[in-house]
Amino acid sequence: MGSGQLNGNVNGNGNGGGGGGGGDGVTTTSGSSSNSNSSCYNNSWLCKWRWPQQQQQHVAKNNNNSNNNNSLKGGGGAGFGGRRLVLSSSGYFFVVWCFVVYVFVGFLYGWLALKKPYTVAAGLSSFGCQEDSEGSWSIGVFFGNSPFSLKPIETANVWRDDSAAWPVANPIMTCASVSSAGFPSNFVADPFFYLQELVDSSEKVLGGCTHVVGCRQYFPSQWIELRLMFPAAILFDFSLMKMLLGLCKNSYLGPNKLWIVSLRTSKDWSQGNDLYLFYETKNSITMQGDIGVAKSVDKGATWQQLGIALDEDWHLSFPYVFDYHGQIYMMPESRAKGEVRLYRAVNFPLEWKLEKIIMKKPLVDPFMINHDGQYWLFGSDHSGFGTTQNGQLEIWYSSSPFGPWKPHKKNPIYNGDKSLGARNGGRPFVYDGNLYRVGQDCAESYGRRVRTFKVEILTKNEYKEVEVPFVFEASNKGRNAWNGARYHHLDAQQLSSGEWIAVMDGDRALSGDSVQRYILGCASVAAVGILVVLLGLLLGAVKCIIPLNWCAQYSGKRSDSLLTWERESMLCSKVRRFCSRLNRSASYLQGKIKPNTSIGRLVLAVIFVAGVALTCTGVKFIYGGNGADEAYMWKGHYSQFTMLTMTFDARLWNLKMYVKHYSRCSSVKEIVVVWNKGEPPKLSDLDSAVPVRIRVEKQNSLNNRFKLDPLIKTRGVLELDDDIMMTCDDIERGFQVWRQHPDRIVGFYPRLVNGSPLRYRGEKYARRHKGYNMILTGAAFVDSQIAFNRYWSEQAKAGREFVDKFFNCEDVLLNYLYANASASKTVEYVRPAWAIDTSKFSGVAISRNTQVHYHKRSECLRKFAEMYGSFAGRKWEFGGRKDGWDL
Repeated sequence: MGSGQLNGNVNGNGNGGGGGGGGDGVTTTSGSSSNSNSSCYNNSWLCKWRWPQQQQQHVAKNNNNSNNNNSLKGGGGAGFGGRRLVLSSSGYFFVVWCFVVYVFVGFLYGWLALKKPYTVAAGLSSFGCQEDSEGSWSIGVFFGNSPFSLKPIETANVWRDDSAAWPVANPIMTCASVSSAGFPSNFVADPFFYLQELVDSSEKVLGGCTHVVGCRQYFPSQWIELRLMFPAAILFDFSLMKMLLGLCKNSYLGPNKLWIVSLRTSKDWSQGNDLYLFYETKNSITMQGDIGVAKSVDKGATWQQLGIALDEDWHLSFPYVFDYHGQIYMMPESRAKGEVRLYRAVNFPLEWKLEKIIMKKPLVDPFMINHDGQYWLFGSDHSGFGTTQNGQLEIWYSSSPFGPWKPHKKNPIYNGDKSLGARNGGRPFVYDGNLYRVGQDCAESYGRRVRTFKVEILTKNEYKEVEVPFVFEASNKGRNAWNGARYHHLDAQQLSSGEWIAVMDGDRALSGDSVQRYILGCASVAAVGILVVLLGLLLGAVKCIIPLNWCAQYSGKRSDSLLTWERESMLCSKVRRFCSRLNRSASYLQGKIKPNTSIGRLVLAVIFVAGVALTCTGVKFIYGGNGADEAYMWKGHYSQFTMLTMTFDARLWNLKMYVKHYSRCSSVKEIVVVWNKGEPPKLSDLDSAVPVRIRVEKQNSLNNRFKLDPLIKTRGVLELDDDIMMTCDDIERGFQVWRQHPDRIVGFYPRLVNGSPLRYRGEKYARRHKGYNMILTGAAFVDSQIAFNRYWSEQAKAGREFVDKFFNCEDVLLNYLYANASASKTVEYVRPAWAIDTSKFSGVAISRNTQVHYHKRSECLRKFAEMYGSFAGRKWEFGGRKDGWDL
């Protein structure tokens, strides 16, 4: 390049020499940029030469012409090994700048809104409960007087003291409970009961020791017992046994097995209530379905994970378990294998042996029943041509569970609308002498809901069923409810006591939710890219929307083969014309919207803000999870609590927002509103997902907060002021800590009371002194039985009178009562992610003057110290618990 020419297009007119020389000249650019430049960026080149060893000489030489500092120096590279060429483009710089800004916005949003300011409680297997596109299914237990009046276990008010589950609540089994037992699971679904010698413990046994003779329906595993009890002294003869056998054989449900149990006491019977639960668990490592099994001896309140009952090389689900001729069989779905396989229990419940392949078809969710002396197999075959996924049902019949199986004359029974419940949704049941089939409504999503059908005709040539209403109160808590989005499987069976027990699975999100969120997140990010290009066009940093070499008017160099292909391809020419139109529209926008005008600035601001919003949306969809604030399990149980707030008519706006938000929290059972003054609102004015009870008080007293209330059905009560807003996850964490320490006040606002004389100070003082000894009960969990009884005891009477006099300090009094009752720790702190005082917006704050408020509370401290003793010597450091939630 001795002539000083750069790339043949840039000419240096000067004294340039060969090899290492260059001319002092002015650069000129040849060629038409509109035709030869295929870049969409406004390229203003700025070239700087670095002279590491000869910089001073270069400056002196050009001292008389400072403009030459920006001139382009020609010449070869051999003579200037130390110099470096740095090129920057305003267009590329603009794109990079926007990228950096939006990445920073996304990172800041994720850190503030999505990142938890605390560690997640340990205890789960590192492989378990991974996000899965199939869902996050869990399992719940229900009770009722019939299969059509089922209510969740929490309504049965079953309590378990060892886990502070007062009451036990659904779900009774999740991926967490299975993973914690050493079997990593992403979800659990398709539950089936197996009831073993289930007898109500309240049953009276004659003489305390009896012979029991009876028969049991063994198929389809629904306990219909004909049982006679006699004193042990009575001996049975063959005629009596023959009579009982006849009763069994003539029962509606077909042939049964005679069984005899002798010399059992009432205690023996009460210990025979064993429930086995077989379910699909998706292995978090192999990502295929296995069959797990658990056992309960307390009617489904507590479950012991026994292990994996069946694990094959293919996906298994729908573990339909039943009895036949004294043996226990399982018929799981083996669609991935293309077979219907029957397994027999070798060592129940964990060892199973393949008994027979009864059909070479990839049936989905198959079950069989004994009806009118014939065995019927129901299932869906989605492999056939023209088959509607989740909308097809077929029936086969045989004289034995082992076949041979013949197709029903009307097959396929269904093949069309997915909302009709064609796909099986659990075990069929018999109620009032009628057979009912359970199906799935898959219209909106796979497994959206359960539907029940009464089978009116079932013969080899005819089948007729009619839908009957399945009364089930679905939760209104949305994703915070374990079954808020869908429930697709039901197994209802009748206990010997006459009560019905059922198991049902549920999910908090629809099928494919994680995939949809990822797609939406990527689409949001792509939209941000489009907005960046639009900003660049309006600011002049970007010349075109589509690269010019994609357009029809491009006259740059192309290969002959490419030109030939383009002439022959009609699609290519249409694409080029479309790109040209887009670029012309860009010119139109640049002409209409001027950045230096007020409207132009407004448009630019709107585009930038839209990019920020889309960036946050994309981050949330991709990294924010399913958006649910889930409850925390403790010692194998979930539970519920009651929320209680005290308010009056001037704070109705706060109350409405309070109820709407907190009623959606997973573990909230009921909200009790203590109404101290004014006309109470109508319940219809409150948007609540749980029952709301307004307790109108005769006297406006702060003592009403801890008033004894026999209508409260839970031990755990969250006392939370109506002007405090925090996340449901914060509430659930507080409840989890309280269940570990139910004898303590567990709350979110710590205080440190010390010094002489005692002074009331804020949270900053406690943090500066690295400890606390009091929790404000304006946001705290307490045991309703312990706290309310202590507060209304005779010992606390003088303190209550002082609270009424000062109209303050009811929370301070309760802390003193707890401290007075125990020498050990009586408070626990949980750090919230954030908390907002809504009274600042509504202008109805009770304590507006902080100094006056603190002065009153200091007087309370000194007065209560005289009554109940001092807090001196009591101090607990932040970060004392392993969960890391008290930092």
